[in-house]
Amino acid sequence: MPSKLDQLKAMTVVVSDTGDMDAIRRFKATDATTNPTLILKAARMPHYAYILDEAILWGRSRNHLTSEITDRLALNFGFELAKIVPGRVSTEVDADLSFDIEGSVAKARKIIAGYEKLGLGRERILIKLAATWEGIRAAEILQREGIDCNMTLVFSLTQAAACADAGTFLLSPFVGRILDWYSKAEGKTYTPETDPGVRSVREIYNYFKAHQIKTVVMGASFRNKGEIEALAGCDRLTISPQLLDELANDTGTLTRQLDPVSAAAHPPAKLSLDEKTFRFMLNEDAMATEKLSEGIRVFAKDLHALRELVSKRLLEAA
Repeated sequence: MPSKLDQLKAMTVVVSDTGDMDAIRRFKATDATTNPTLILKAARMPHYAYILDEAILWGRSRNHLTSEITDRLALNFGFELAKIVPGRVSTEVDADLSFDIEGSVAKARKIIAGYEKLGLGRERILIKLAATWEGIRAAEILQREGIDCNMTLVFSLTQAAACADAGTFLLSPFVGRILDWYSKAEGKTYTPETDPGVRSVREIYNYFKAHQIKTVVMGASFRNKGEIEALAGCDRLTISPQLLDELANDTGTLTRQLDPVSAAAHPPAKLSLDEKTFRFMLNEDAMATEKLSEGIRVFAKDLHALRELVSKRLLEAA
């Protein structure tokens, strides 16, 4: 009997949610995704010191700012990941630009140009943007330019529908963080079938398939193997090495839970979202509002920590 990981790969594109290249090689994921938190963890690992060293040397030789060297570090990790996976690598726009349309677009263009200088074309890259109203508008501009976007920090159908209306390539609903909020707010224990994060992704998936929306749904931020199994059949799932290990070591039967045919059987009403409607509907969803804000703060904090790490290394190299 093949492992549950192998069974999952037969129905869902598996993406490695890590900056650890050894783990990505081991699990043979199709795509890889990073964020400031994952890059910070990887940059602190001695095994990847050479990637940080290159960015420091590059920056010192050109008298670049710490922020520019941090950008180079993210590109270096992305470039190395692209050597391992056959598909796409997601690279995130700075979290402190989450409410800045023009700034986000400019940074995304800079990321694409940086990869192209390294010899990696835009067809191998996804630009990650927070699914704020401004982030979605930035993605709409970038998609028209042929720059595919991965909308992150998605916690609601409202955000997902707005991303779809903007023509974004992919979005990442955060399963585990939704579960975290409800577990704390309601003090309940959930099964995979009652898990609010699982239900949110199923709602988004069914909405997209029923309305023939091409945007890829990629479940993310898992807390346990059961959440992943409950979303078997989703377009893509980005999974941590620990949970990939658990799936690889489980030879039980994995049943498909999501498929386009059943999703299209009972189409929900299509949402019509202008800015006012989007902001009000998001505001009415306390969980989505709080987790989106928290997620941006966490990524901004880790980006700041990454810049501090680069600044410290610059001083040591002086």
